[in-house]
Amino acid sequence: MAWTKYQLFLAGLMLVTGSINTLSAKWADNFVAEGCRGSKEHSFQHPFLQAVGMFLGEFSCLAAFYLLRCRATGQSDSSVDSQQPFNPLLFLPPALCDMTGTSLMYVALNMTSASSFQMLRGAVIIFTGLFSVAFLGRRLVLSQWLGILATIAGLVVVGLADLLSKQDSQHKLSEVITGDLLIIMAQIIVAIQMVLEEKFVYKHNVHPLRAVGTEGLFGFVILSLLLVPMYYIPAGSFSGNPRGTLEDALDAFCQVGRQPLIAVALLGNISSIAFFNFAGISVTKELSATTRMVLDSLRTVVIWALSLALGWEAFHALQILGFLILLIGTALYNGLHRPLLGRLSRGRPLAEESEQERLLGGTRTPINDAS
Repeated sequence: MAWTKYQLFLAGLMLVTGSINTLSAKWADNFVAEGCRGSKEHSFQHPFLQAVGMFLGEFSCLAAFYLLRCRATGQSDSSVDSQQPFNPLLFLPPALCDMTGTSLMYVALNMTSASSFQMLRGAVIIFTGLFSVAFLGRRLVLSQWLGILATIAGLVVVGLADLLSKQDSQHKLSEVITGDLLIIMAQIIVAIQMVLEEKFVYKHNVHPLRAVGTEGLFGFVILSLLLVPMYYIPAGSFSGNPRGTLEDALDAFCQVGRQPLIAVALLGNISSIAFFNFAGISVTKELSATTRMVLDSLRTVVIWALSLALGWEAFHALQILGFLILLIGTALYNGLHRPLLGRLSRGRPLAEESEQERLLGGTRTPINDAS
């Protein structure tokens, strides 16, 4: 069936805003400016403050939800149920996972390239699959296990490409290894978040925009408060500010004042995550969760191509191989191979497909499906 203009618009919006989200965060990291108290020029490395901005973008989804609810008042639109009871504290554990995973990924983004960052996030398939078996009692079919194995192989190839291509880059080898490991670690936390949402949140049938916005509210408030102790906690080599602390929000604002383009990058990150979540939810509703996964894979290609065009990273052929293997792993796990085998499996029940789509390709993609 041909897509309507509205569906094409939603697909394009998801692809564009998802790409802007990662690229704007990396763009901010590439700026160099003076900080507070006459400190020398240094890179804008404020991952926790950037994570606060990301949650602010998610929090704005609540405004979109209430706008939709006002529009639905007096109409027969049941997609926004204003009377549906739910306990907002249900979203606190997933929000804490989202906050931790997002912060780790922003730290890692300072240490590695935007394309590798996006590719390595595919590791979430591995941990989500394993956790769904262990804690949700699911049974993975053969294609899903093959998808997990392919994803592992793809991660190895991407990691190898990072090690070989960073010898002439702005990042040290130790930073690249640390950054890649932090991204993998963050995917474990994201997988825990997805399992928590599946087990405790989805059964309440809360509107997706309300779920995203509520988690964003928790993440924004908690992480904003944590910026205060982070201002005093020493971080050694992990610190990117002159004071050597875990985060120096005042230094970030001083840098923004001296280099206004940083504010443009931060606003791009905040606004893009809001539109990306809205577009992703709408794509799942109007098209399918599988289409959302395909568009998310295309986002990696866009980020990689633009990073090369902007000179942010050097070309390495192994990255192509790694991305293709990761793409195969994603396709196998999410059942994208089924249409090719449709004639052989005619009449087969679709229960397995709908079950696997819900966990990884449902109405909610955590982090920035981050940035």
